[in-house]
Amino acid sequence: MLPFARVAVIGLGLIGSSVARAVREAMPNVRLTGHDADPQVRETARALNLVDDVADHPGAAVLDAELVVLCVPVGAIGAVAAELAPDLPEGVIVTDVGSSKASVAQALAEALPGVAVIPAHPVAGTERSGPEAGFATLFRNRWCILTPAEDADPVAVERVAEFWRRLGADIERMAPEHHDRVLAVTSHLPHLIAYTIVGTASDLEEVTQSEVIKYSAGGFRDFTRIAASDPTMWRDVFLNNREAVLDMLQRFSEDLSALQRAIRWGQGDELFDRFTRTRAIRRSIVEQGQDDARADFGRNHE
Repeated sequence: MLPFARVAVIGLGLIGSSVARAVREAMPNVRLTGHDADPQVRETARALNLVDDVADHPGAAVLDAELVVLCVPVGAIGAVAAELAPDLPEGVIVTDVGSSKASVAQALAEALPGVAVIPAHPVAGTERSGPEAGFATLFRNRWCILTPAEDADPVAVERVAEFWRRLGADIERMAPEHHDRVLAVTSHLPHLIAYTIVGTASDLEEVTQSEVIKYSAGGFRDFTRIAASDPTMWRDVFLNNREAVLDMLQRFSEDLSALQRAIRWGQGDELFDRFTRTRAIRRSIVEQGQDDARADFGRNHE
């Protein structure tokens, strides 16, 4: 039995269009409606046949939905939820895909009192954006973290969990605040570092007569890939998860200072021990199937 027969996707960028494609593939009998605030995105979604009906207003997309998936930047989630609230049918479940959860849970609770809200975060994505960038297998073998309130209806939680399982995801459940601390170190801080390093390289570009870009090695290329992620989304992530990000940034700054001291004083053993521990973490990520074990991340050098 399908967890939901009618699903509305609000926001048809990378994640929203991937949700739509994955539902089409895994649950072809589900009726899909969608909306995006950008008229050009709506036209592209129609041309791509992402959903059965693309509505010009979010309320029209949710009128008979059993599940509403909010795929908008976390900074806009409260306003979008409030806009569609009057048109939500009785018994609907609302979820989201935001990568910060405490602020999202609060915004949705304020905008949708009395509505079953089950916040979620599929830990998946690419540096690309827009409806053309989505693909049906984005969530396959990736984690989807649910952060329901303590008093959430367990049936609603399980229905949302089963929805994501059908799209190929593995399910984990966390408190919103714990989720935000975990993601601050595994996702948000790495993006902040990448944006900073690429920005520094840009500032140095004139000084080095374009050699930074010309001779960029694999590590720098990986930073530029991360730093190419959607700027609106990441601006909102940092502002909405600021406390956890700042805590992890402080810890990172302290660790970086320790490495600076080790390099300055020639403490090779300390550097070797640190690099050995981090190498083991990389191996664990590969062993758990979270990345490619091939040399140079599977880059094609032909």
